[in-house]
Amino acid sequence: MEEENITTVTEFIILGFPEFPELQIPLFLLFLLIYLIILMGNLTIITLTFLDSRLHTPMYFFLSNLSLVDISSTSVTLPKLLDIFLRKSQRISRNLCFLQAYLFMLLASAEFVLISVMAYDRYVAICFPLSYIMIMNSRLCVLMAIGSWMFGFLEPVTHTVLLSHLSYCGSNEINHFYCDLSALPKLSCTSTSAIESLTYIFGSFLALPCFVTTLLSYVYIISTILRIRSKEGRRKAFSTCSSHLTVVILFYGSMISLYMRPPSQQAMEQNKFSALLYNVLIPMVNPIIYSLKNKEVKTALRHVFTRR
Repeated sequence: MEEENITTVTEFIILGFPEFPELQIPLFLLFLLIYLIILMGNLTIITLTFLDSRLHTPMYFFLSNLSLVDISSTSVTLPKLLDIFLRKSQRISRNLCFLQAYLFMLLASAEFVLISVMAYDRYVAICFPLSYIMIMNSRLCVLMAIGSWMFGFLEPVTHTVLLSHLSYCGSNEINHFYCDLSALPKLSCTSTSAIESLTYIFGSFLALPCFVTTLLSYVYIISTILRIRSKEGRRKAFSTCSSHLTVVILFYGSMISLYMRPPSQQAMEQNKFSALLYNVLIPMVNPIIYSLKNKEVKTALRHVFTRR
């Protein structure tokens, strides 16, 4: 009996956005501009928090961590996408592809926990203002930040190991703009049930609780805001809270809808749109929503420029 020759895939081809062949250069310029905005906005938050002692508070400490996550996650994916647009350099080695998938899952997992931590910080600040400094002491803040990063480092390890042990012997074209957990199993010629089950388990016991915790924090925050007597105070608080909540829902919604849906219901075009939300749009608006609209940040920015 003849054995069928099977060619093992040693590299992948990231397609990017082949639907728009005539727009590759305009898309390169657009995503380059977005990437520069993300870097500039988030680096501004980190720099101001480091330089201005008035921003040495739990809220800006967590915002700096969020900015670092956003810079890192976009730097994992967008440079390769820009290279695809500009030089048609679509090939990526198998090991680099798995590394990119691991790093992106690491940063996405860290952001899941970090956003919940930030929501809890705002809950304590608004609902227990007199006890805020005592509850959110520096030791707890550091432990929560370390916990977010440690969760990020550990959570994707099993996923990456399972991905690397799948057999890829068919098409090597990834219909995405980076090596994504939702795209790679589709190229496997062996069963992917283990990694699908693991995704649902981690999502059910880790991601969903973070989402619910964040929403509950904002429910308590809104109920406290409703008791504010001043109409102007309520308006300002609601404006800030609604902006934060919009970003939170966009982030959690896009991530959960992408990874918690059955593979049979996943269309790669829709997956790419969801990925653009949390990998491009949200890191771009986070500095504006969370920080650059704040009076403290504007004051710190003026102070730094004046001192220079």
